[in-house]
Amino acid sequence: MAEFIVLGAGMVGVATALSLQERGHSVVLLDRRAPGREASYGNAGIIQVEVMEPYAFPRAPRDILKVAFGLGNAINYHLTALPAAALPLLSYYVNSAPARYARISAVYRKLIGRCGADHDRLILESGSESLIRRTGYIQMHRTAKGLDDNAAQAERYARELGVGAKVLNNRDLRREEPCLRTDFVGAVHWSETRNCSDPGALVDAYAKLFLKRGGTLLNAEVAALVRSKTGWRVMLQDRPPVSTSNIVVALGAWSPNLLKPLGVSVPMVRKRGYHRHYRAPIMPNRPLFDVAVSALYCPMRSGLRITTGAEIARMSAPKTPKQLCYAEIKAREVLALGEPVEPEPWAGWRPCLPDMLPVVGAVPGYPGLWCNFGHGHQGFTLGPTSASLLTELIDGVPRGEVETALSPSRFT
Repeated sequence: MAEFIVLGAGMVGVATALSLQERGHSVVLLDRRAPGREASYGNAGIIQVEVMEPYAFPRAPRDILKVAFGLGNAINYHLTALPAAALPLLSYYVNSAPARYARISAVYRKLIGRCGADHDRLILESGSESLIRRTGYIQMHRTAKGLDDNAAQAERYARELGVGAKVLNNRDLRREEPCLRTDFVGAVHWSETRNCSDPGALVDAYAKLFLKRGGTLLNAEVAALVRSKTGWRVMLQDRPPVSTSNIVVALGAWSPNLLKPLGVSVPMVRKRGYHRHYRAPIMPNRPLFDVAVSALYCPMRSGLRITTGAEIARMSAPKTPKQLCYAEIKAREVLALGEPVEPEPWAGWRPCLPDMLPVVGAVPGYPGLWCNFGHGHQGFTLGPTSASLLTELIDGVPRGEVETALSPSRFT
């Protein structure tokens, strides 16, 4: 019987398996797909060491009306998804009020503050440096107000938190990115951010390190979790169950569905994102965020990847890539985009909790049941960091302010 089974082989789950293994625990990593094939594959590939505050819900009436009436490209929603999402979204709105948001950001900052070092160690140990560019990323602005707001944020981050950032005028931007075909008002270059040319491959490299060190990978579909006298049984589809003393649920957007039959309810807003690759003849030197379009243009092994904002939809809903279609039109103004690589866009889910923090720790009243999910837009960035925090809790390190804020007890 395994000491630990980690459910989910995305960035969070693989990093958790590695962290437990490093502390001497025997671990089985279980997922229906190969490592890094879900949300960890489809993101922008940015390790965002500069994001010192989580994404807040719009508070200004004008911004809320823009979302409600589908103006702009940042958010799309299906009416059929709103009844189930209403309470988590309301909580998200309440938690975005200035006082609460400041307290949440103080915790979030402590996670982001160590994520670069946590990744760098795994990058070195897994031999993955060839996948990483240390050229930062750039937020490009089409309006003066957008640039002024972003520049003020960059100045505040640099002054208060030591984050590396530089404000660029159009000439500086065109010098940094000669591939641009049009002018912008200006940009902010976040210089310390790492970017990855193949995020799925980075997760796979971490998983191979786990296997090299004696870990076990099991490909199977989880049907249910059942408590037993000695711990837990993981019921699998079309396979015999497997037993373990401890389970770590790291299934991202699918985690609440697995926990709900146990009587454990975790509210979640699932945001769907899209991407598609294009055969661009000239790649940018780093990811470029076209802020007014709410789209990222990311140089990848497979081509130039365009990623979009958030779509609130039921998980069973068919794809509606209207945000990606608009982003492609605007991207062709900016870059020589080329033809699409894939016949249709990829889509995946971001697991967002209403207080903008992941849930990391033990589930009260369920010995041996641990959680590590709900990282929102930053699972790729924060996976190794939350994995280290969880492992310390498992090994009896006393909870501090951060661990208390991330505990599942805040929901259960």
